[in-house]
Amino acid sequence: MRVAWMTALVCLSVRSGLCGENWSQFRGGRSDGVVRNSGIPTEWSEDRNIAWKIEIPGMGWSQPVIWGDRVFLTTAVAGDGAKTTKIDWSPGVPNLGLRMLTKGLGLDSAPKEGGGGTAVASRSVDMPPPDIPCRYMVMCLDLATGKPLWERTARESKPPIHIHPSNSYATETPATDGERLVVSFGPAGLYCFDLNGEPLWSKDLGSYPMQFGWGSGSSPVLHGGRVFVQYDNEAESFLVALDAKTSDELWRVKREEQSNWSTPYLWTNSLRAELVTAGGTKMRSYDPQTGTLLWEMDASGRTSITPVGNDDLLYVDSYDRMMGRTGIFAAIRPGATGDISLGGKSTSNDGVAWSVKLSGYRVASPVLCADCLYVFEQQGGIVHCFDAKTGKKHYRQRLAESGGCTASPWVSDGKVFSLDTNGLTVVFEAGPTMKVVGSNKLDDLFWSSVAAADGRLLLRGVKSLYCAQGRR
Repeated sequence: MRVAWMTALVCLSVRSGLCGENWSQFRGGRSDGVVRNSGIPTEWSEDRNIAWKIEIPGMGWSQPVIWGDRVFLTTAVAGDGAKTTKIDWSPGVPNLGLRMLTKGLGLDSAPKEGGGGTAVASRSVDMPPPDIPCRYMVMCLDLATGKPLWERTARESKPPIHIHPSNSYATETPATDGERLVVSFGPAGLYCFDLNGEPLWSKDLGSYPMQFGWGSGSSPVLHGGRVFVQYDNEAESFLVALDAKTSDELWRVKREEQSNWSTPYLWTNSLRAELVTAGGTKMRSYDPQTGTLLWEMDASGRTSITPVGNDDLLYVDSYDRMMGRTGIFAAIRPGATGDISLGGKSTSNDGVAWSVKLSGYRVASPVLCADCLYVFEQQGGIVHCFDAKTGKKHYRQRLAESGGCTASPWVSDGKVFSLDTNGLTVVFEAGPTMKVVGSNKLDDLFWSSVAAADGRLLLRGVKSLYCAQGRR
């Protein structure tokens, strides 16, 4: 059965272009941020190497996806359609910190029972959704020109939940397999279209409160004819697999977690395929066919980080999302089973090849290149570089002039690209020493991760979607 599943994955990868030029879901066809076809530009600006630029209505932090000559993205037009003009790192509720202190909600460091997080991180603040109309939209553009080909309204209603001022109601990235396009608007539902915009099905997975009214962010994963959705919230967390053609539920597992924003990662390693989920109390891996738990590991707190891996190792990150205290970053071996949590001062075991402790805040997911692993801080433009096989730290360095980083990095032609929220992309050579080779600036606010295909790079800002393109 495992051989059949792996064979199906290989066949699907050929059909869906995982080895081709499509960027079909969050962080690309393999969800690792690696551009496998050379030719994307390394230099661009407002007036250089920008093939086209188009304003996108409403707000959305979802990454664009690319299939063939088409670009797909989501957005939400709420109220008067006003756009966020800055990233706000506050908790998202006015004077929340003071209220927690004065009302005794517990800004303390006492760990939750069973693992990661803090007492304050386990609290849910009842924030009513705004009383405004919202239009949840799906758009299709021509990759070469940016010309709109079609747009559809998936839903029109008042938002079901409150969100952080810097979040959006269209934060989840779509996924496509070349036949269908699956889009998620979190609590506002899951929708499926064909690539010409004809609706195929919709699915209501429920509306649940999120920590401090921050909103949702975990994207669907489309693979092997299945749609995987991780829905960690404050009331009823679960992981579900749906039939991509019919939306029928194939399996569902309850998760002993609260709000997380990480996207599941399908790790096809040297032994098997695993569906890996980050969590607050546990990092977990499941059999994609059945939902059976393969292994779990104690985590350090709620997270937005999506795991990444290769044939030999999987890299998982967890930290205290509220307070930024030290968390575990670990490399997991293929074939791990059962509880592989690290006890005491241990940094490795049969399931864990190596681990380190990292403090601070991270939203961008890590990236691998040239036997190095790169981890980016949410603020300060700081990058950590580790030996991917051993965990040895090569360096911790601030990228000059770079600010906070929420968009996940990407790799192309042996170079690492890091896009900060202010539109500055720093480009440096992959390897154990830092060597910056360039930087590029766009006048916009960026939180979305990029998409790349056919020598084109798509960067989504709050105002516009940009297509950077080198010489053709």
